[in-house]
Amino acid sequence: MNDPKNYFGQVIFKLDDQTRFNRGLGDMLSAVNAYWRRGIFLGDNLLTFSKNLSFLEDQALMAAIQRHAETDIERSIIWRTAVLVWAARNGLRRDGDFVECGCYRGTSARIICDAVEFNKADKDYLLYDVFEYPEGGAPFSKMPGMGPTLYDEVKARFADVPRAQVIKGLVPESLIGTAPERIAFLHIDMNNVAPEIAALDHLFERVVPGGMIVLDDYGYIPYVAQRNAERAWFAERGYDVLELPTSQGLIIR
Repeated sequence: MNDPKNYFGQVIFKLDDQTRFNRGLGDMLSAVNAYWRRGIFLGDNLLTFSKNLSFLEDQALMAAIQRHAETDIERSIIWRTAVLVWAARNGLRRDGDFVECGCYRGTSARIICDAVEFNKADKDYLLYDVFEYPEGGAPFSKMPGMGPTLYDEVKARFADVPRAQVIKGLVPESLIGTAPERIAFLHIDMNNVAPEIAALDHLFERVVPGGMIVLDDYGYIPYVAQRNAERAWFAERGYDVLELPTSQGLIIR
């Protein structure tokens, strides 16, 4: 039997002392036997060991990440991306389109398109974002690279995916008249309570039975207000959100 592979990402968010962390990690690994030093994943504020890490054996996923993940953060959140690809593959079997609210640079969606061979699917992929920080500010974080050129850069990134539509504007206003009637895969990643709840208000009833909903940052402590609001929103409708170790929230319609 082959030993599980290890994966060491380069990004731990909100880390004060990288040197001290690395020293502590080394001490911990040296204190356990060889069995527990297999199948280690480190990255995206997640440390675990003795896992199969099966997604590392997913050739289509790994090839897409190699092509499109350009930063240490994008490479460190590989387990999150693997969850999205899993959900998208399940969404391919449902009658409906794909939607992402908060596509940012389009990296996760671009990886999904390659990994699931989206161009072979009879579906549209709707990608929403503001792309540049509105003048006067807004109640969400300004991300690196946001600016007047990002929208065109993301459109160019999907030039070879004819049925991917990149839509600029605030949610929920940008959803009006553009969101598909039937949704098989919905990814929400806007890092702000109000637009994420507004997106659910507008889109949830359009998600088909068995459709996949993934909430990014649902389990990440800095966004606990987002988690609280979304957990209550789903509870009112009889749903329980599964919090994953990746900090994502998962719902099957």
